[in-house]
Amino acid sequence: MAVRIICIKTDTKPHHNPYVAIDSLEWINERINVKGLTERAKLYDWIKNEDGDAYIIDSNGNKTSLIPAVCPDGNKYVKTVTDESEPDYLLGLPECA
Repeated sequence: MAVRIICIKTDTKPHHNPYVAIDSLEWINERINVKGLTERAKLYDWIKNEDGDAYIIDSNGNKTSLIPAVCPDGNKYVKTVTDESEPDYLLGLPECA
């Protein structure tokens, strides 16, 4: 099952790592037209341990898959780039209502 991430929910606390500020991500399974909201760490586990496929569509219509990552203090998160030399379109998604 593949899901497209459509928005993110962030907390208001300051974070050194902007990905850790994401509490949860809203997604849609476009094949069966079902929406859901998943916590950041659960989405990480689904991608890493269950071969889940989550992606975003950027403003140019390009599909980019999310990859799992862990910060030095052990927090699990997801992102779309392997390093920070490129912009990560996940961080540019709108805040969920």
